[in-house]
Amino acid sequence: MSYTPDKMTDKDKRKSLRKLAGAAGIAMTAQFSPALTGHVLGSDRPIKVGMQLHRTGIGASYGRWYERVAVATVKLINEEGGINGRPVELVIEDDGTDPRRGAEVIEKFATQHKTDVAYGTLFSHVVIGSSPRAGELKLPYYVVSEGYHVASGSLNRYVFQPGITDVRSQIASMAPWIATNLGKKITMIFPDYAFGHDHRNYFSIAIAEQGGKVLEMIPVPPTESSFTRYFPRIPRETEVLYHVLVGPGVLTFVKEMGQFFGTRDRPRIFGYIDSLEAVDFATPQLEFLQGTHFWEAFPRYAQPDQTRHDQYFRHQVGVDQNGASVSDSRDISAYSHMFGCWETLFIIKQAMETCGYSGPEDRQALIEATESLTGFAESRNHPQGSKVFNGKIHQCFGIQHISRVEDSRLKVVHTTSIEDGLYEPEADYTQMAL
Repeated sequence: MSYTPDKMTDKDKRKSLRKLAGAAGIAMTAQFSPALTGHVLGSDRPIKVGMQLHRTGIGASYGRWYERVAVATVKLINEEGGINGRPVELVIEDDGTDPRRGAEVIEKFATQHKTDVAYGTLFSHVVIGSSPRAGELKLPYYVVSEGYHVASGSLNRYVFQPGITDVRSQIASMAPWIATNLGKKITMIFPDYAFGHDHRNYFSIAIAEQGGKVLEMIPVPPTESSFTRYFPRIPRETEVLYHVLVGPGVLTFVKEMGQFFGTRDRPRIFGYIDSLEAVDFATPQLEFLQGTHFWEAFPRYAQPDQTRHDQYFRHQVGVDQNGASVSDSRDISAYSHMFGCWETLFIIKQAMETCGYSGPEDRQALIEATESLTGFAESRNHPQGSKVFNGKIHQCFGIQHISRVEDSRLKVVHTTSIEDGLYEPEADYTQMAL
């Protein structure tokens, strides 16, 4: 499948994105021209979106791509008229992937930058650390995370996760395939913080419902740099090793796992792409992954049935058919997560246009408008696929993919339905006061 770009070259687009970033790299104001974009004269007071970015810390590899996607999305929105006829300004602050700094960033957005919303956070401990302040300041907070913390009802009415699915849903939809095709005796290795705890809690339940059992749970500090001391804890009768790690040590983890197991008499291996997000599968010492399986939300490698929406998204954010930067094939994207930035910004736009948002005085109306949304059809604005949105728990539900490593690439072997990941809600944010 080929894509014919517009007259602006990729070089021109990259130059434009650099211009958007600005010399300081802190605030990004997307450029616009009323004559070109349809903005109404006199309506140029921007809508400010505060992006809480993991520019440094253990989430930095994700942060780079979250930033690129957010800049590209804002640029497109502004080229097409902005939101309610007003340009969108992206204001970026680094939270260091740290929950305390995250709360400070939320306060800065509300009191110093005076942003209309906050947006973009990935790591669950930062979301959990930042959400109380967003609620206190009544600042709508649209996260691009995956933890069950939003849908559980443990946060507050100002926090939404509308553009990416949560771990509980992902696990529920994939557990039947894992039990049927890989095995039922599982050992789990997971990061020892909220995101990993969601895997621990909900996968053990989901696999039990399939007649399986988790034999051993091995928590690992998210800042760990060597993992050899954990592997001897894996019981010999393990049929499936389920791994989901994050942070700067993930490549070391996978290499050491290969050294420990080799390619013979090893358990079947199922991992979350988080363990190798933004890592090239052709990296030396990753050969042992041949034949293993990974969860992907959005397939990194363009598949034979690639949609035109995936094609368009790749072009706009500067990613090739292998999931690498078009300007540097060694720069691998965080493809299974970063689409959530694109989709969430379009959801913010949709909600603001639904309620006629004009400023902070309309934040309560914005909350209610977001809660009124029921789903998003697969489209240019939602390239990962169609989604159902539950306004009571502020969470969306979508499809998942299971991919197999073949010749240092990922080939999708199973795609779930939205229905596979639905669960009974345990909360109702709409009953909370605004």
